[in-house]
Amino acid sequence: MLLNKEYWNKLYAHNKIGWDVGYVTTPLKSYFDQLTDKSLKILIPGAGNAYEVAYLYEKGFKHIFLLDFADLAIKNFILNNPNFPKDQIIRDDFFEHHDTYDLIIEHTFFSSIDLSKRPLYVKKVYDLLKTHGKLVGLLFDRKFDGDFPPYGGNKKEYRELFDEFFEIDTMETAHNSIKPRRETELFFIMKKR
Repeated sequence: MLLNKEYWNKLYAHNKIGWDVGYVTTPLKSYFDQLTDKSLKILIPGAGNAYEVAYLYEKGFKHIFLLDFADLAIKNFILNNPNFPKDQIIRDDFFEHHDTYDLIIEHTFFSSIDLSKRPLYVKKVYDLLKTHGKLVGLLFDRKFDGDFPPYGGNKKEYRELFDEFFEIDTMETAHNSIKPRRETELFFIMKKR
């Protein structure tokens, strides 16, 4: 299956975005609410409708960047957030993006890329993070049926995949997941080695 821009635009056009819960999920909101350094430069790749981007911006984080290559997702975000700085909306393929960030937030993007690209994702996040930068977010702790996204996994697989480039501070079952994802999400905090 070709998981390209056209594939994702088609899903948004037909509202087949079951991963989109319509708001910031509780584990990420709790993490965001304890952040105090508003100067952090933050990237949210594969952000989709980007509720996390809007939430952080409203909380005073002015160096927050949305990255997605699905035009319809970006269009939705702009319609719902007309005051968000346009120069912080990046229409690009994650694997082609070049910049550096203090913090990268992962939420459903990793589970949407082809399984063969997971090692490339790890290396790309490493390259995009500044020294001592962090990757924080949620990963599915379950398998899914089908040969299309979302693709799941488990803690053991993720640890093996990320361990070369990241020090894993936390990777535990999220205690405050939304009901449909309860006991099936891992909240993690990783630091660039």
